[in-house]
Amino acid sequence: MQYPLGEHEKERIASKTGKKLTDITLDEVMKNHISPDDIKISKEILRAQGQVAKENGNTPMEKNFERAAELVDVPDDVILKMYDKLRPNRSTKLELVMMAQELLEKYNARNCARLVMEAAEVYEKRGILL
Repeated sequence: MQYPLGEHEKERIASKTGKKLTDITLDEVMKNHISPDDIKISKEILRAQGQVAKENGNTPMEKNFERAAELVDVPDDVILKMYDKLRPNRSTKLELVMMAQELLEKYNARNCARLVMEAAEVYEKRGILL
């Protein structure tokens, strides 16, 4: 894939619901043919962006896109709760471990679960857990 994807891969870009980028127009929005989920990014596009990052030597960015792809199927309220719990002095270690377990077992978000576990360890060492 060639970056930027929106210019070079326009026909291949689809939303979380499978709606093609070329089908998402203001006219379609005004006709109520576009739902909020129609404008959410798909796992495939996030992984494609990660591949572009990898090909250009940006491994940390690739990992960020991979984690983002894992979060596509996680409900918004769970993501917001996760962000809140990851703020310093907002959670116990057990709460973070349980969150990581939920990400892994319920949503198969291995990399995100690993990141939360790493945060729990770092927070414990820095004394920023409840």
